[in-house]
Amino acid sequence: MELLEHLKWRYATKTFDPNLKVSEEDMEKLKEAIQLSVSSYGLQLYKVLVISSQGLKEELKTASWNQDQITDASHLFVFCNYTERKDEDVDAYIQSISQIQGTPVDKLEGYGNLIKRSLVEMDDATWISWSEKQTYLAMSTLLMACAELRIDACPMEGYQVERYNEILGLDQQGLNASVIVPVGYRSQEDHTQFRKKVRKPLHELFETL
Repeated sequence: MELLEHLKWRYATKTFDPNLKVSEEDMEKLKEAIQLSVSSYGLQLYKVLVISSQGLKEELKTASWNQDQITDASHLFVFCNYTERKDEDVDAYIQSISQIQGTPVDKLEGYGNLIKRSLVEMDDATWISWSEKQTYLAMSTLLMACAELRIDACPMEGYQVERYNEILGLDQQGLNASVIVPVGYRSQEDHTQFRKKVRKPLHELFETL
């Protein structure tokens, strides 16, 4: 199983080589992998910003506790969850199902209403948690795609969310910077890459019932 070898290779890269850039071809592959990621109901209530501008990365670094990964990485993925629940998002999804799968919209009305009802019945705290979790599912797919392509990545929560939202104008778009991932290529000076991976043993992590 090649995936296991890819996952053994990857690690949370602490130091990127700023001189190495991910090709446009590989960037398109990463985007497509995220597009194909799982999401609840298939709704994909999130948007992914791909930051390549060095000036913008420099500005975001100040909101990331000045961590060098932000500026030294080739690109910065910012996963943004929706902050509002809107019926039109569900309606647009139902229309897409109809067009792509050839199912009449009226046959999908019940499914659309079920989704709307499940979202509106969440209290605010549950909605925020659910919405942010969607971005983590997509982020996981990105990390696995990076590993297969031998592109380094570092999932990060160490940044000021409010500042990211302000710098990127996310509040006005009904978006929130949920999690970020710099991607690029490791520096040979990053000694973290030589550490043995530490994980719980299988017998502790799993229980078969």
